[in-house]
Amino acid sequence: MKKIITLLLSALCCVGTITASDFETHIFGHVADSKTGEMLPYINVTIVGTTIGTVTDATGHYLLNDIPEDEPFTIEVSAVGYTTVTQVVKVNAGEPKEIDFVISEQQLSLDAVVVSANRNVTTRREAPSLVSVLDHRLFDVTSSPTVAEGLSFQSGVRVENNCQNCGFTQVRLNGLDGHYSQILIDSRPVFSALAGVYGLEHLPANMIERIEVVRGGGSALFGASAIGGTVNIITKEPLYNSGSVAHTLTSIGCTGALDNNTTFNGSLVTDNNKAGLMVYGQNRRRSGYDHDGDGFVEMGEIDGQTIGTRAYIKTSQYSKLSLEYHATKEYRRGGDQLNRPPHEVYVAETTDHIINSGGITFEGTTSNLRHRYSAYISAQDVKRDSYYGSYMDPNAYGYTHGFTAVGGAQYMYRMPKFLFLPAELTVGAEYNIDMMKDTPLGEGYLPTNQTIHIYSAYLQNEWKNETWGFLIGGRADKHNLIDHIIFSPRVNFRYNPTQNINIRAVYSSGFRAPQAFDEDLHITIVGGERTRIQLADDLKEERSHTFSVSADMYHTFKNGIQGNLMVEGFYTILNDVFTLEQTGETTDDGTATILERRNGSGATVMGVNLEARLAFNPWLQLQVGGTLQRSRYKEPEKWSEDESVPAETRMFRSPDSYAYMTATVTPVRRFDISLTGTYTGRMLVQHFAGYIEKDVAHLTNAFFDMGLKLSYDFRIYGKIGLQINGGVKNIFNSYQRDFDQGPDRDAGYIYGPSLPRSIFVGAKLSF
Repeated sequence: MKKIITLLLSALCCVGTITASDFETHIFGHVADSKTGEMLPYINVTIVGTTIGTVTDATGHYLLNDIPEDEPFTIEVSAVGYTTVTQVVKVNAGEPKEIDFVISEQQLSLDAVVVSANRNVTTRREAPSLVSVLDHRLFDVTSSPTVAEGLSFQSGVRVENNCQNCGFTQVRLNGLDGHYSQILIDSRPVFSALAGVYGLEHLPANMIERIEVVRGGGSALFGASAIGGTVNIITKEPLYNSGSVAHTLTSIGCTGALDNNTTFNGSLVTDNNKAGLMVYGQNRRRSGYDHDGDGFVEMGEIDGQTIGTRAYIKTSQYSKLSLEYHATKEYRRGGDQLNRPPHEVYVAETTDHIINSGGITFEGTTSNLRHRYSAYISAQDVKRDSYYGSYMDPNAYGYTHGFTAVGGAQYMYRMPKFLFLPAELTVGAEYNIDMMKDTPLGEGYLPTNQTIHIYSAYLQNEWKNETWGFLIGGRADKHNLIDHIIFSPRVNFRYNPTQNINIRAVYSSGFRAPQAFDEDLHITIVGGERTRIQLADDLKEERSHTFSVSADMYHTFKNGIQGNLMVEGFYTILNDVFTLEQTGETTDDGTATILERRNGSGATVMGVNLEARLAFNPWLQLQVGGTLQRSRYKEPEKWSEDESVPAETRMFRSPDSYAYMTATVTPVRRFDISLTGTYTGRMLVQHFAGYIEKDVAHLTNAFFDMGLKLSYDFRIYGKIGLQINGGVKNIFNSYQRDFDQGPDRDAGYIYGPSLPRSIFVGAKLSF
């Protein structure tokens, strides 16, 4: 395998391999820890604004070749958990130069690089919007096999399971439903509505470098569906030669239901850092779990495999071509008698997915760093064989095919001064296509085709220096289901009175376009009936206006303790809110109830996000966060076809309070003890008739889900290490206790933690 990967890298570099011996002009040196004086391996050393860069070797030394001559440039040294250090350097032709760096350990840093705030690379300190970052370390601490399980550990973010049968999950931001959250992969909106039903569980945690979360409307940057906020999943990029293999075994409910998860990662980078390739994979097999012993599972079985890659080639000192691709095959089944064919049981929800997703990006700058440009294309293809049926229905089989693609170009011009401050002008254009065809295979069902075209253009100008920042911009989208152009503006203000205090005020807008199938293509079984969605004739797009004010403050105390406090207030106005209402009609064969998507009266969501972090280096890391909020419709909304059931002004599945915490203690070197937990306050949940006699809006109990993980790292030889870990999820077994039972149950009546008390053990080999 290694030989094959090496050959691929050689092919990428066929334009010519560059080695240190080919150049007389170079920079070399080492990077050391300020406290211990030890040389630090695998620290990033780059020349700002170029593709020139490397990482320190196992001894902490680095070498930069092919560097600019006779012109000043900036060297940046950075790594997760350390301060970022820069130095301006000028090198004469033919003159090697030694430059050594000393960096300090800093777990809480404003210098982390983000791209979701303005579609350009910037630090969190100077970003126009507040960006929360979840790095890969959080997924390790929480022992999360997929993106879905790790996302909850941020203020304003909730991930919930919405189906007993299949485990449909959604991300809720700032109190809004999951379809108000836009999911991006490497900043591209290719996460289609079809993929979004189960997609977060299709993304293994080991493919993730970091996840950037921007709360509030983001349509001015990324287009449709960014009302509640944006979740940008950044995949791992190869930095140096490395590899890892890991396996985790979880006993669900401390029973014979098991979750086996195996992952691998491997990276190869050429000696001259001109090209790199990273491959990753996951194999996961999860048994079905029946919590209440009624023969119907609360957690469906999963058999899934994912493999992917990310590669790059630096085509010049100032340009780079990147490729990302991943493929997933997954079978999942819920209901009863999972070993029998779906049409021979009382309830079955079965999906068999084949998903291919990827993208190509070319980006570069001019030699004076004044102009930055990029062009990209990304796509996702989803094929799904499914069965959604009850009472041995032979007509419930179906096939669905979805294809989503986005292509675009972006240009950024950096001005030393425009009117009153240095400025960056960004312009771009995109085209997005989303095609979906659903073909029921039973008699009497007609296929449904949906094709969406969106043409977009955006412009923004950001004035900024270290103290001030002001951004104004907007985006125009032409959607083929809407007869007019949708304009989404944004205004951002930032003030940094000191280096460690960030104050922001933001207005952002968002929109959600009408479409027949969103997550609604996941057909819920209620009383044995199937449902079909149609659009009202006069349906308008849903719009949002969000206002937020935040303060993000950092401080290092005299004893070395680092602290961070974040406070954010938000207020969101929703207009023409989409509702799904009964029409009283059925399909021609009478087997499916027709639901119609209509515009409601509107809604308001307001609240406060709080977050505090403390780092007692190197032995304790503590982080807590929470949200207090209120989500209400302007007028009561009808949600049941039973006229005696009252309408509700309170949004369903939107608790007024929720929170999280993470704590990692290192009592001795290489031994970590991690405590993590999430709190979900009381919330209103729909409970449809079937198992019960009448539709009811149920107010749930509060839940606190705490987990414990112990891990120890063994140093075997050189770069080879072995980690042994184990722990308990949901220690207090804070799990729902009033599930419906039997074939007439409401599978959507599910809330609270996704797992009962469960024990896990694992091992990870790194090299």
